[in-house]
Amino acid sequence: MKKEEIRPRVKAWKAVLTDAEKAEAARAAFAMLERHAAFMMAENILMYHSLPDEISTHDFIDRWAGRKRFYLPRVNGVNLDILPYERTSLHLGAFSIEEPDGDDLTDISEIELIVVPGVAYDPEGNRVGRGKGYYDRLLAGARATKIGIAYDFQVVDSIEAEPHDVRVDVVITDRRIFTPRKRK
Repeated sequence: MKKEEIRPRVKAWKAVLTDAEKAEAARAAFAMLERHAAFMMAENILMYHSLPDEISTHDFIDRWAGRKRFYLPRVNGVNLDILPYERTSLHLGAFSIEEPDGDDLTDISEIELIVVPGVAYDPEGNRVGRGKGYYDRLLAGARATKIGIAYDFQVVDSIEAEPHDVRVDVVITDRRIFTPRKRK
């Protein structure tokens, strides 16, 4: 399926979710992440600060911030910088996403787990983002485990991937965890 077809379809599904459904989906998905070996073993985790139409990361980050070292991305031109998460040092940045302040940049090689946002995922770990390529550029240099978090309806049968697209290693939804099949 083409990315341009997937984005409006997923947007329509998200629009009908109630606040209670959103909260329950976030609770269920992040409970599964907490039990995943990649999360349990990781100390340095790159998260994203969710937008209102994404499965919410806010409570999860706040709950674990004292026990894990979280990092958030900050838009820098066409790339993402990685900075430590501190609740008190966030500002509204590019695309109305809360981003960290400061100059304490972290190299992607120090990150052990990346929780990747996405509009949709398929069984091979292909991902549809918002279309700017920020995460594909960031993930291209990462050795960390990459986990997509989503509502279950965000998993589609197939995505027409492009050569620059970077797949995720695991997808966790509010209903299931799956490890994408390997490409042949």
